Amino acid sequence: MKQHLNRRTWLKLSGLATGAWSTGALAASEAPRATEGSVAFQRSIPVKHTVDVFVAGGGPAGVAAAVAARSYGAEVFLAEAHTCLGGMGTAGRVPVFMPFTDGIHFLAGGIGERIFARLKAESPHKRYGGTDIEALKRVYDALLTESGVQFSFYTQLIAVEAAGGRVAHVICAAPGGLFAVRAKVFIDATGNGDLATWAGASFEKGDAQGHLMPGTLCSVWSEIDWDLWYANRPKGPQPDGSMLEKAFADGVFTVQDEHLTGMYRSGEHLGSGNIGHTFDVDGNDEVSLTKALVGGRKGLKEYERYYRGYLKGFEKAQLVGSGSLLGIRETRRIIGDYVLTLADYKRRASFPDEIGRYAYSIDIHPTRPGKDTYAQHRKEFDEEFRYKKGESYGIPYRILTPRGLENVLVAGRCVSADQHVHGSIRVMPGCYITGQAAGVAAALAAEKQISTHRVDVAELQRKLKLLGGYLPNA
Repeated sequence: MKQHLNRRTWLKLSGLATGAWSTGALAASEAPRATEGSVAFQRSIPVKHTVDVFVAGGGPAGVAAAVAARSYGAEVFLAEAHTCLGGMGTAGRVPVFMPFTDGIHFLAGGIGERIFARLKAESPHKRYGGTDIEALKRVYDALLTESGVQFSFYTQLIAVEAAGGRVAHVICAAPGGLFAVRAKVFIDATGNGDLATWAGASFEKGDAQGHLMPGTLCSVWSEIDWDLWYANRPKGPQPDGSMLEKAFADGVFTVQDEHLTGMYRSGEHLGSGNIGHTFDVDGNDEVSLTKALVGGRKGLKEYERYYRGYLKGFEKAQLVGSGSLLGIRETRRIIGDYVLTLADYKRRASFPDEIGRYAYSIDIHPTRPGKDTYAQHRKEFDEEFRYKKGESYGIPYRILTPRGLENVLVAGRCVSADQHVHGSIRVMPGCYITGQAAGVAAALAAEKQISTHRVDVAELQRKLKLLGGYLPNA
């Protein structure tokens, strides 16, 4: 069953008393587990930052939001839980961006285009198809540093203090201890919708039965003979999977997963693998994530046997390392003033409050392994939902504004969309578009001291175009 929960419902289900605060430590999972009682936890902590805009999460959406808000004069603090900016595209080692364009227009214009250009100039491996992840980390570091955004790594959002639809401050945990951040506007770029959910926003999660797309533990490989592989690579949408049926018959794999996205060239003899799926993983549950990481690392040995034994050019391939974050495709989708739907996608919709356009095909990885589920994925991705050159769909500002919250915006993977459109907009260029718009809107709301729902859309659109945003209908 599709989950549609808010904080009040979660507290009721959990048997917890309601109050004016919400803690990430408690709300980490939507399926309450048995506990061994409870403890009272209260202390005074310092307010370490007082800013115009707080950004939770330093993935592509958070980076774009922070730089965009700062570009219009806002004082910004960004908290990133990991050791680098970029999220799935760096720590998670996702090897490719997905399209920046519709084949004609550069849709992720503005900050996304700046990142694209700087990475191209920075990377010594730009002649290869896979992302140069270390170069991308440096590009993100430089963008935030040069823009004057305050940010820190090892900084985990753990609680939100909210009442009456307004967030007063958030609580972060870092090596130096707990601290609070006060802000006028808060941007949730966590990917999981943590900040908005803990502040009281409603959300949806998964399909009608609550099933979520599987995750992937991406990886890096060495000793690949790319010339030999390209000379012998089978044709078709999944060349890396051409020998899967033989490997299944030979007992190579524990799980017979027909969907193999594949290996991307990232160096002379290096490859970045977006291979394997961790099924039934819930990215809001630390127990589920732990199980998926353990299983993902174990599964990479099976893929090593497959590549080395069945595909030409990979006979000496060696696993160098796996991502320090599990690649999560789907968790919460926050309910905003508008929910972008499959019907909008099909009609190539335009909106009066448009803040960008995007064009990636709907890419929903099957929630279960099997020939039938994989065939359905290929039909949707390659045929049914694929756009022609120059086509795109509009992204309305209203999918960034959570219902019932006056000073919170969402950006990136947790924006207000149904599962189908989420399968398109969740990738990095889409995150740049929604992050950039959230950052500019936050700066405007903070400056004018107004609700994020009352931001002048025409002014927002003008400022986005000045940044380089692609808004042909504004």
